[in-house]
Amino acid sequence: MKKLKMESKTIITIMAIFAIFIISVISANNQILSPVNSSLGEKTIGWGIKRAKNNMQPDVGASNKTLLEENGGICLGKDMKKIIYLTFDEGYEAGYTDKILNTLKENDVKATFFITSHYLNTASDLVERMIKEGHEVGNHTVNHKSMPSINNEQIEGEIMRLHQAVYEKFGYEMKFLRPPKGEFNQRTLQKTAALGYKTVMWSFAYFDWDEKKQPSIEESEKMIIDNLHCGEIMLLHPNSKTNAEVLDAIIKEAKKQGYEFKLLEQFEM
Repeated sequence: MKKLKMESKTIITIMAIFAIFIISVISANNQILSPVNSSLGEKTIGWGIKRAKNNMQPDVGASNKTLLEENGGICLGKDMKKIIYLTFDEGYEAGYTDKILNTLKENDVKATFFITSHYLNTASDLVERMIKEGHEVGNHTVNHKSMPSINNEQIEGEIMRLHQAVYEKFGYEMKFLRPPKGEFNQRTLQKTAALGYKTVMWSFAYFDWDEKKQPSIEESEKMIIDNLHCGEIMLLHPNSKTNAEVLDAIIKEAKKQGYEFKLLEQFEM
């Protein structure tokens, strides 16, 4: 009897080990379809920076930067080279993008606009203008969900449904992605890269997205200019009235200081 019990335990143990092996193989091939949450022990990384003084490059976190770059992502360009990569996150249209595009055109500056499906569906005329005027249009996903909170199948849907919609409307293929809420982890970076996208974080951002708590023009101009730095990926939100008003002065001052504006496709590490 004891022998039978021991044999039964052995069989159960072997089956358990086999099940763990199968799960590991599925995970390694990014085929897990169950939702990812904290109960599964997966870490969510929230992007953040520590500003530096004297227009030096900020601290973006060595481990996060390494993880990002090992998976084809970017956040900070070459040091000692006065280049700024101007980017905007477009979740919805608040009436200021037209003015922003006019300012960029007047100053001969190109930028990257990361859009959602909502933006595409409600402001397709502005997206078309961005493309026609030589700007880059990037992917900010369909529904702006935190990517670590959804599984790989859902991530693919969030990215590729918007990719396909932009391509069908304009014949334009996006290749840069900004993770919603600045949240990612190794799995989401790997999935993004597997879909042919480059993840783009930033080395400057400030509190500009809340339309009810807009900084003054003076505060905004000082904050942005004081933090100009080599290889900067600047993140601004076009739903900010202040940004629309201050952008011309920012561009002119940056150029006066010797900075050059480039697109992400010209990125130098």
